[in-house]
Amino acid sequence: MTIKKISKIQPETFEFSKDNLLEVEKEVKKYPKEKKASAVIALLYLVQKQNDNWIPLAAIKYVAKLLGLPYIQIYEVCTFYSMFNLSPVGKYFVQVCTTTPCMISGAKKIVEICKKNISKNQNELSENKLCSWTEVECLGACVNAPMMQINQDYFEDLNENKTKEIIQTLLEDKMPTPGSAKNRKNTAPETGKTTLLEEKNA
Repeated sequence: MTIKKISKIQPETFEFSKDNLLEVEKEVKKYPKEKKASAVIALLYLVQKQNDNWIPLAAIKYVAKLLGLPYIQIYEVCTFYSMFNLSPVGKYFVQVCTTTPCMISGAKKIVEICKKNISKNQNELSENKLCSWTEVECLGACVNAPMMQINQDYFEDLNENKTKEIIQTLLEDKMPTPGSAKNRKNTAPETGKTTLLEEKNA
């Protein structure tokens, strides 16, 4: 079991922006008043999006107060789910899938590129503080292996050159266009359809 690293440097306070407070209202209204705790995942995502991809302890207390829940209950959610970060990960957070389909398709080379260009170790910020990377379990895009997730976007069908290009773009503080490096749509066959080729009968 991996123990999450909690940042030693913490902001004293956290508050949602006006726009995010409107989003909070929308999320909470989806549930009965006695079940508003169900909105916790959505609110934590909003925190992470607003706060450069990580959740400070002050934000956990803030969300707990908004939902009328004990602090420890929100803290448990943050520490249980791998998609929530409790220490800075950079403006661009690179998650490299290294589960079997991606590994046999070249994920190891992607990891080496991250080590060389972002930081030697996982969960460490790049020199310019813009990026960090980590290995993760299956992200559910096995047909498009190897792949990685940057913030909320998927980058699929990667090779060494495309991965280097993507990482370099991030280090220049630009977000590359997500999707398949082979320009295929979703999980469509690379060489076109191979089944259901017959024309429909009139």
